[in-house]
Amino acid sequence: MGLGKLLHDHDEHADEGGTIDHPRAYELFASFGFIGGRRAAFTRLAAQARPRAGDRVVDVGCGTGYLSRILAPVVGPAGQVTGVDPAPSMVEYAVKRAPANCSYLVGQAQELPFPDASCDIVVSSLAVHHVPVRDRPRAIAEMFRVLRPGGRLVIGEFRPPVNPLLNRLVGLLTGPAMRHSPRDLLGTLIPDAGFQVDGEGDLPYLLYYVRATRP
Repeated sequence: MGLGKLLHDHDEHADEGGTIDHPRAYELFASFGFIGGRRAAFTRLAAQARPRAGDRVVDVGCGTGYLSRILAPVVGPAGQVTGVDPAPSMVEYAVKRAPANCSYLVGQAQELPFPDASCDIVVSSLAVHHVPVRDRPRAIAEMFRVLRPGGRLVIGEFRPPVNPLLNRLVGLLTGPAMRHSPRDLLGTLIPDAGFQVDGEGDLPYLLYYVRATRP
């Protein structure tokens, strides 16, 4: 079994979505994949959400809870970070490492288990490409629904290397789902859901982000 197949259940049919069900393998791969810069890259991504003490944060497609654990000390004991992921094994892994103000739920991006306007920030890292194409508009609409007016959205996705040979190598390691441009992946999904986009760009270690606000 190749690493792409081990980590992604949709390497042959990228448009159909899928889950990652091997948290320890994923953590090992991420440690090597970010060349020792994972913490720095995800700290930069978290900063794009402009978290503040007391904020209520939802992490959609939280995986092992890595980004959640970066945000937790920033929002502090008065805040709360709740991660949602469709893979029970990832949620179980995250729960075992959760700080006091973090909790995790099994759930789908397109059916978030939260009331309307109930959080200040929604973040999602390396997760949208796992959602089936047909369900992506619903997933972004759910992120809009659970945010309060003025709430902030940050989506981070993988940006493939420009070099064709490196791009092909990435595809062999991770599967086709990680090969396409994040701009093509997201398209107009975020403004179409009603968000006001107020920032986007590249981050170190092959990350790309979009920041938006619910009016």
